[in-house]
Amino acid sequence: MTVHGGQLRLSTPGHGAVLDLTEGVRAVVARSRVRTGIAVVFVGGATAAVTTLEYEPGAVADLRALLDRLLPPGAGYEHDALNGDTNGHAHARAALIGPSETVPLVGGELALGTWQQIVLCDFDDRPRERSVVVQVLGD
Repeated sequence: MTVHGGQLRLSTPGHGAVLDLTEGVRAVVARSRVRTGIAVVFVGGATAAVTTLEYEPGAVADLRALLDRLLPPGAGYEHDALNGDTNGHAHARAALIGPSETVPLVGGELALGTWQQIVLCDFDDRPRERSVVVQVLGD
């Protein structure tokens, strides 16, 4: 088994921004020349997450609205109280969704559904520089 790596660097506005990573991940996969295997996409940081979603304005708005209902900013988070901070909701949202996704590779392509993209969600309450690690494992 071989492992090929790449890194995507992004500037985000924070505040629940959802950014499409799919083409960047595809580029790393193409450079790897792996035909059968997996691509692992991981974001470092405790206030960001990686998931899949139909990346279109309605689905993005629906995800953001859902998270606002489940984990609203300023809802009395212990993190904020203990650290004099304002991003407790961002930590909880990132933990709920998780920092990574694994996508199978079939014929050298990501095995995503027709309307499925890989997205980065930045929940912090300020702009951030994010680094997303992509590792491609296969034969």
